Amino acid sequence: MSAESEELYSLLVPLSEDRLIVPRACVAEVVRFTQAERPEGAHSWMMGAVNWNGRPLPIISFEGALGKEVPPASGRTRVVVFHASTGQLKGGHYGILTQGFPQLVRVNRDVLKLESKDGWAEGAPVLCRVRMINEFPLIPDLEKLESMLATESLQT
Repeated sequence: MSAESEELYSLLVPLSEDRLIVPRACVAEVVRFTQAERPEGAHSWMMGAVNWNGRPLPIISFEGALGKEVPPASGRTRVVVFHASTGQLKGGHYGILTQGFPQLVRVNRDVLKLESKDGWAEGAPVLCRVRMINEFPLIPDLEKLESMLATESLQT
């Protein structure tokens, strides 16, 4: 196998105090954030829905999903639109707020090492933290996020 076939194009997604690393193929696009109206009684991590390509796109705060304070929106706030993969979301997509522009990186097993499998609340949508040269991004549990969103949609 060639070295190229063992590399994965990924995005480093900036959060307020952390970064996520996700495969590029999971992301549909990155769009400008527009304020969404939060549904009454929604969890603190549910930011509401915005119109995306003529359909509602539910938006979440990853920090809020970790039980942290939801950061305020700024001029750099963007939404990373993810393809839903579990079939639990009717629209087929959802968005995560970012605190800046995601950075495209290529990763392989030589530069990505497991750092920790704990350090966040039980049930948090995190698989692990990895070490990538000088970065320590989180790998989110995208299936867990979709499940949380599907449950939230049933409640609101």
